[in-house]
Amino acid sequence: MAKRIGKRTLALETQPGVVSYASVVGGKEGAGPLRKGFDEVSLDSYFGQDSWEKAETTMLSRCVDRCIEKAGGLRPGGILGGDLLNQCVSSAFAVKDRAAPYLGLYGACSTMAEGLALAGLLLDGGGFSSLLAFTGSHFCAAERQYRFPLEYGGQRTPSSQWTVTGAGAVLLARDCGGLELTHVTPGRVVDAGITDANNMGAAMAPAACDTILAHFDDTGRDFADYDAVFTGDLGAVGHDILQDMLQKEGLSPGLKYLDCGVLIYDLVTQDVHAGGSGCGCSASVLAAHILPAMERGVWGRVLFAGTGALMSPLSCQQGCSIPGVCHAVSIERRGSYWV
Repeated sequence: MAKRIGKRTLALETQPGVVSYASVVGGKEGAGPLRKGFDEVSLDSYFGQDSWEKAETTMLSRCVDRCIEKAGGLRPGGILGGDLLNQCVSSAFAVKDRAAPYLGLYGACSTMAEGLALAGLLLDGGGFSSLLAFTGSHFCAAERQYRFPLEYGGQRTPSSQWTVTGAGAVLLARDCGGLELTHVTPGRVVDAGITDANNMGAAMAPAACDTILAHFDDTGRDFADYDAVFTGDLGAVGHDILQDMLQKEGLSPGLKYLDCGVLIYDLVTQDVHAGGSGCGCSASVLAAHILPAMERGVWGRVLFAGTGALMSPLSCQQGCSIPGVCHAVSIERRGSYWV
């Protein structure tokens, strides 16, 4: 059973392991720096469907299928997932024909970290032997819901981020070995008073700082104890803000701190302004880059801190601020040099 350490962190006693993972992305993401890591790149942004929303559902379903296939056909005992669309409809439609119990989640862009955290806790508690966590987003569907239809042709501000067309899935199981979830630090809702929906990095950075500091305080660790710390996804603006906030707290992230929104695109050549965002951003980077690198021995211990902007079209239209949240999970490679 999970044991609480400090004020907010839970240490997982059984340390559930990663069985398999998969990522499916669109053409823009497939043209970026991580192109070789994705399991599937679709040059058809409609994914064979007749609407952006149906395309997102198909993309998510393909990602779940690939994750299960890579696990040798192991069927998960339950599924946790969510997305950005109203009532998380894409995720629900993606798994509606599957027999496994389904728990719908909404953590905005932090949904992958939230799914991993909850799956780890459920597995550690003995209620399931295996669980699959997945999420994703589609640029065109998100633009239509949160901003303007693409036909509008509106100009984007320098601080805006590009919603990733992508999905990621991770299958976890008890007594698996390999890459293991060891600690979970759930996030608090932190409202910095940002009202600009085109500046989500600034809105989410304070929540990321709050959770990372809480994790370090609870575990007695700091950046020296991790090979890498990933946020997802603050983009270039939020990344720099968080670095400044951590340095003011006496921490020196240095090159160990990376952001999924910065990694997934080439910020110079791909015209994405401040970088990537959306549920599919950190999820696809986790499955295409972070976990494979850990399996290759590049990193032994990683803190994956998913960030989310908790807004809705209605709250933005009413001029409300954009609260942020950040959930963190520690992932470690069994047999690494860490003790």
